[in-house]
Amino acid sequence: MLQTALHDWHVEHNARMVDFSGWHMPIQYSSIVEEHHAVRSSWGLFDIAHMGRLWFEGPQHVAFLDHILTNHVAVMTPGMVRYSLVCNEGGGILDDVLIYRFEDRCLLVVNAANREKIVDWIEQHRAGFDFEYQDTTLETFMVAAQGPVTAASLQQHLNIDLAELRYYSVANAQIFDIDCVISRTGYTGEDGLEIIVSNDQALALWEKLMACDPHPIACGLGCRDTLRLEAAMPLYGHEMDESVDPATAGLMFGVRLKKEDFIGRSALQSFKQRDDLPRRIGLKLEGRRIAREGAKLMSGDEELGTVTSGTYSPTLEAAIAMGYITRDVDELEVDIRGKRLPAQVVPLPFYKRIP
Repeated sequence: MLQTALHDWHVEHNARMVDFSGWHMPIQYSSIVEEHHAVRSSWGLFDIAHMGRLWFEGPQHVAFLDHILTNHVAVMTPGMVRYSLVCNEGGGILDDVLIYRFEDRCLLVVNAANREKIVDWIEQHRAGFDFEYQDTTLETFMVAAQGPVTAASLQQHLNIDLAELRYYSVANAQIFDIDCVISRTGYTGEDGLEIIVSNDQALALWEKLMACDPHPIACGLGCRDTLRLEAAMPLYGHEMDESVDPATAGLMFGVRLKKEDFIGRSALQSFKQRDDLPRRIGLKLEGRRIAREGAKLMSGDEELGTVTSGTYSPTLEAAIAMGYITRDVDELEVDIRGKRLPAQVVPLPFYKRIP
């Protein structure tokens, strides 16, 4: 399995390590609930170096990115970050990504499980475009500092004013005198920062972050999943894959159909016009039993859809889930191992932070 630059630190601090998309990653240190609450109330640190980091430059790198991405890169000003999708010709989602715009280059951050697939996709479609790209995933480190006190805790250690780094913005900066790329992004539903440094600076950065006042808590991928589900953030392989289109997934905010042709545009135009597509919903269940992925959603004898993600929400103290249904209802039943439990269809997200 692949290892991040912090692998030995995780092992030495008794993290429970698992295989995650071919990487040996920490799932938790203390408990998922404790780490979850720390991010909601204070702040926590996540090793997210398994995420793919692809840098693009050259005369036509923006044009190429606009060719393969659903969002509009050319209209982005330097310092902007946007959510986007990579779709195939039929509109199926190959990956959901973040695109970062700089003065003379762009950074594409992709899901760990899809990195090699996206690199292959780039190679398949690069003909006719003058650009270069570099996969720096194995040479760099990425950390997510997430929680309501993150910015205040780190401001004194940065050479930029975080008040000017708005949500979904990025900048070249120094933190603890270490050169970095820093963005106001995250996958938890909280305010936070994501920081990229070279591998040789990873341990120094992590230990300096852990020593900040107030101290953050080291967090694993377990609470990252409960946090993102409360915030109704989709996860590739659960809420989306190549069989799901952005309209069905409720992700058309990351699609710009008015820009010039891009891969999948015609299919996405047709999906947007349809009113018979399944839709992604939120569910709140009675009791503590969790509706796991694949559980059937029923209304009487009618099967309406399936659960894509489910957990017990530490913040709401309730079992929650996301899934897809084929027609609108207010209530339904979830089939959990042959037993049906009532569930309410509720608005997404389940949790939204107060600015």
